Amino acid sequence: MKKRNWKAWLYLLPSLLFLGAFLVYPLIDVFVYSFEEGYNFASQTYSGTGLYNYSYVLHDTYFLQAVKNTFLLVMITVPVSTGLALLISLGLSSIKPLRELYQTIYFLPYVTNTLAVGLVFMILFQKTEYTDGLVNLLICSLGGSAVDFIDGPYWAKMFVLCFYTVWVVLPFKILILTSALASVNPDYYKAARVDGTSRRRTFFRITLPMISPMIFYLVITGFIGAFKAYSDVVALFGTDLNTAGMNTIVGYVYDMLYGDGGGYPSYASAAAILLFAIVLTITCINLLVSRKKVHS
Repeated sequence: MKKRNWKAWLYLLPSLLFLGAFLVYPLIDVFVYSFEEGYNFASQTYSGTGLYNYSYVLHDTYFLQAVKNTFLLVMITVPVSTGLALLISLGLSSIKPLRELYQTIYFLPYVTNTLAVGLVFMILFQKTEYTDGLVNLLICSLGGSAVDFIDGPYWAKMFVLCFYTVWVVLPFKILILTSALASVNPDYYKAARVDGTSRRRTFFRITLPMISPMIFYLVITGFIGAFKAYSDVVALFGTDLNTAGMNTIVGYVYDMLYGDGGGYPSYASAAAILLFAIVLTITCINLLVSRKKVHS
């Protein structure tokens, strides 16, 4: 038995070395940087140690705005995208003709470059001196007034960001949930039909519990992915996200490192550790909830 364990650890050694070098060590390094005040990459020096970096970040209006934007994005897009994916997956599972074609169509946005999709969304929603954009033309045709979704009010910009995020993540969730629905034992449905169980009760008593592990998997990965949002926002609103009021936590970290007013690795490290703590806390809460709610 000991010899087998030795061989198992030997097989795992390359992966462990890779994870240690590119995941564990950078995390420890960033954690150390977050306590070093005024750290300079060039000279590898710092002026002192303490909690000043965290205090600065937590009182920075740009960071607080980024936290607000990120939390709104997470709380809106994760449940909406998961719910829509479940509805579409149920529809795809209930039809036989052209099912593969519909699955392919829904999956296309997932294999398309996110920046390219973001630019398309910006063209659709942006209001310029030459055109109000296709979306505004539709709004005006229905009797509404044109809205500048890209450079206008905060709620309009947040709507576009949430709409775009849901559009991008929906295909993957549909793929996962469609596969989960196909794996449910059909004998359960046959027994339900024999008992005269309604479709609604069948869904809540059979379908939903059986696919609950996949739903919670999508919720957890959805939270993590939404908290790391950055390229999507850049594609819609450009690189000056602080001026647009649409920055995210990851965007704030990037700006502190490489932005126009960047060069502050200590502040960036503190913000990154705070993001890590937020994601870890929410993930742990989801895992605790899943132990009680997920069908095993």
